[in-house]
Amino acid sequence: MKNVLLPTDFSDNAMNAIRYAMQLLKKEEVTFYLLNTFTPVSYHTGYLIENPTLYGMEDVAMMNSKRDIERTEDKIKEEFDTSNFTFVRCSAFNTLIGEIKEMIDKYSIDLIIMGTKGATGAKEVFIGTHTMYTIKKAKCPVLAVPDNFEYEKPLEILFPTDFNLHTTNEFLPLIKDICEDHGSRLNILNAYYGVKLDAHQEEVKAYLDDYFKTNAHIFHIADGMDVMEAVEDFQKKIKINLLIMIHNRHSFFENLLFKPVINQIAYHTNIPFLVIPSEKRLQSS
Repeated sequence: MKNVLLPTDFSDNAMNAIRYAMQLLKKEEVTFYLLNTFTPVSYHTGYLIENPTLYGMEDVAMMNSKRDIERTEDKIKEEFDTSNFTFVRCSAFNTLIGEIKEMIDKYSIDLIIMGTKGATGAKEVFIGTHTMYTIKKAKCPVLAVPDNFEYEKPLEILFPTDFNLHTTNEFLPLIKDICEDHGSRLNILNAYYGVKLDAHQEEVKAYLDDYFKTNAHIFHIADGMDVMEAVEDFQKKIKINLLIMIHNRHSFFENLLFKPVINQIAYHTNIPFLVIPSEKRLQSS
């Protein structure tokens, strides 16, 4: 049984990510937590002291949130076979990131699936602010689904790695489950800079080879490229349906996400992006 968190602001973008979740996990037994958070603009301590009659704003927002979450659940059940699924509705007067962090601990969340569209909807922004900070702060994998992405079975998965990951990473089974559910081929890509893998990296490579032995998988080397170039080059050769990366605390990935990104990585904004926290990052959270 998986516990999956689905944040929603009731936008088309959020609903699109929910639809992706229903199809990706249709073979799994899942409890989905439908989450909406709200922080009314007028709800500030100083403002309330001067305007005590507006204390009811939070109650009104809560009623609206609960009503719209119920409608969202009804819509899901109209469109999909949900016999394997259980739904839990969650409305909270909190920031999105604050509530997500609490729910991960409270409900042992295994995965968060959410849309990527930012508040501005600007096409040149790779990933929305909420999604960006969820990836940065959450102690579990986050699957970001691009706006308007139509579900594709993840037959080809790209997994760039420098083989410096921990083999005890608790979220590796998630990758295996996806591969098994969809008959996926896992393309494990290493960017080669002319420096041979050290003993630890060779051990990790051998471990992955054995761990995914029952799944179709292949190792690739991108010679003379950095990781971003390697990913772009690979996608020109093979149509990738899902990109998976391990998020180390200090890596090119941190730069990729947390600054404005325009042309240089526009090539992979059109596919779902699963980000798995490294053990080192989990320990430092």
